[in-house]
Amino acid sequence: MADARYRRVLLKLSGETFADADNSISPSVVASIAAQLADVGRMGVEVGVVVGGGNIFRGTSPQASGMDRSSADNMGMLATVINALALQDACEKQGLQTRVQSAVSMQELCEPYIRRRAIRHLEKGRLVIFAAGLGAPYFSTDTAAAQRALEIGADAILKGTKVDGVYDKDPHQFDDAVRFDDLSLREALSRGLKVMDATAISLCMDNKLPIIVFELMREGNIRRVVAGEAIGTLVHPGTDTLTHEDGDRRDR
Repeated sequence: MADARYRRVLLKLSGETFADADNSISPSVVASIAAQLADVGRMGVEVGVVVGGGNIFRGTSPQASGMDRSSADNMGMLATVINALALQDACEKQGLQTRVQSAVSMQELCEPYIRRRAIRHLEKGRLVIFAAGLGAPYFSTDTAAAQRALEIGADAILKGTKVDGVYDKDPHQFDDAVRFDDLSLREALSRGLKVMDATAISLCMDNKLPIIVFELMREGNIRRVVAGEAIGTLVHPGTDTLTHEDGDRRDR
């Protein structure tokens, strides 16, 4: 693992990541993500993945208008399982040993989420995909990503997006949007920047867990992030902890 700066990471993928203009799940997009994960696996880095379901259904989306929030969120959890199984299939075609663990029991399709079992899979070099969020309504998959990262002892959360970092406003709508190379979790929370939701950021802030936001679909970017290259935006716990050049956290 000489080329890797991080020993174990948690990759957060939104449901929208899985889609292109025509498909709720794009085979080419999922295959591209799987190829990057296989590349990282060959570096010896242990990787967990939390997937969203927004490409299919989200409890807070217009599709859920008029629905009971708990019912809508339960449907969103099932959508994440569909994405997780699609990613598992693509990863196994790349030769990766992969396990899907769901926070909602569905033993015919995947394992139940068990923290110690997940860690053991990671130690054996298996990719673990966490589905169904936290298994409870009103909690986003951002919050699930922060929770799972802490439970498995990840060194950082990697958030793959469609842009190359965190901006002060939407770069697709504003030409004068400014990108941050790094900022603190507290600043991201106070300014309402779209890093992760407030609950997830608070969890990371309380537990000194950094987040790296980067462009997912640029080939090789996951490898670059785990190797410590200064791409994307580093959202760090504070001024006395991590920078892009400092290496992995040693204070947890």
